[in-house]
Amino acid sequence: MREMFAGMPWWVKWVAVPVIALVVFGGLIASVVGFVIGLLFKALVFVALVGGLIFVVRKFMASSSSSGDW
Repeated sequence: MREMFAGMPWWVKWVAVPVIALVVFGGLIASVVGFVIGLLFKALVFVALVGGLIFVVRKFMASSSSSGDW
């Protein structure tokens, strides 16, 4: 493979080959990137919901324990 690219101009190695790879594998790359971004977004929503639940439960427990001291 190195011998094949050795005689080629620089633009073939650094422009043409990556463009061909993007054309061939572009859909696959886009779906993988979309999946990763979707997974990160779902993880962020999960963390926010769990944090909100913990906040509400602590707030409720603090108000119920302070009113029970009467």
